[in-house]
Amino acid sequence: MSTSRQWVLAGVLAVAGLLAAAVLFDVLGTVFFAITVAYVLVPLHERFVHRGVPPWWASAAATAVAFVSVLLFFASFGFLLYRRRTEMVGFLLDLPESVAVELLGTVYTIDAGVVTEVTREYLGVVALALARLAPVLALKATLFALLVFALLVNRGQARRALLAPIPHAYRDVAAAFHERTRDTLYAIYVLQAATAAATFLVALPVFFLLDYQFYLTLALVAGFLQFLPIVGPSFLVALLAAYRVTADDLVGALLVFVLGGLLIGWLPDAVIRTRLARETADLPGSLYFVGFTGGLLSVGPIGFIAGPLVVALLAEASELLAAEVNGKAE
Repeated sequence: MSTSRQWVLAGVLAVAGLLAAAVLFDVLGTVFFAITVAYVLVPLHERFVHRGVPPWWASAAATAVAFVSVLLFFASFGFLLYRRRTEMVGFLLDLPESVAVELLGTVYTIDAGVVTEVTREYLGVVALALARLAPVLALKATLFALLVFALLVNRGQARRALLAPIPHAYRDVAAAFHERTRDTLYAIYVLQAATAAATFLVALPVFFLLDYQFYLTLALVAGFLQFLPIVGPSFLVALLAAYRVTADDLVGALLVFVLGGLLIGWLPDAVIRTRLARETADLPGSLYFVGFTGGLLSVGPIGFIAGPLVVALLAEASELLAAEVNGKAE
């Protein structure tokens, strides 16, 4: 095959990819998430194969591990809320009928009934939206499982198809990007789990010292919320501060807002996540934080994966260019 024909076919592939991205825009996040999970599951798939499991069944087992893990995460969070449903109802019933707040010598009274009614309407809208999204979420979950399975069972064919349009002189560049992608994805998932665990360990003594009765449950919820990057544990801290305000405990509200916001909402992300980024992803903490924050603000929840990955690939491209220039200079 001539070089010009290869480039034409590569261009056709690029145009087809852009067209597919435009048509399938609503599931791009699911596809991207499935690809990253498949990357991370490759060693598990290979371990199954090395132990004598047929490739098809090894792919099915690895996919089941990923699917069940995601399902258990959300199910455990729902079960935790279900177990504390009585306390949550009691919390709502204990809210005062009105809250008086003094600001600059003026007393402002907030009717709790209005707040309760707005909250009830908002929860109704959220429940209705979730009910409408349930079929879509089920379809996306099915798509996720099928994609992970297909990528694992056809990993060799996918690799050859992606490498086919790349000239042999640049295969080492593709290999370098592949290695960096794999290492970065491992690091991202490890960092997310480590940050969630650190959030739980930090939140436990904070909530205990602030005299919350269900400090263990609150610490678990704070850890779970780390997996919802846009919401995060800061949302929980804000709710607890608002509750202390309704109980006319301004000092307690200020304490939980400052200590909770600093130690629970800020510390794990700004310190623990960035420190581990250098150790696991071979990426400076500042660059990782830029990718993490920029990805979230640009593309939403999936950005906590896409942002650091793009920054890591940019760093890899910079290193390859520097090595090429320095090699030629010598």
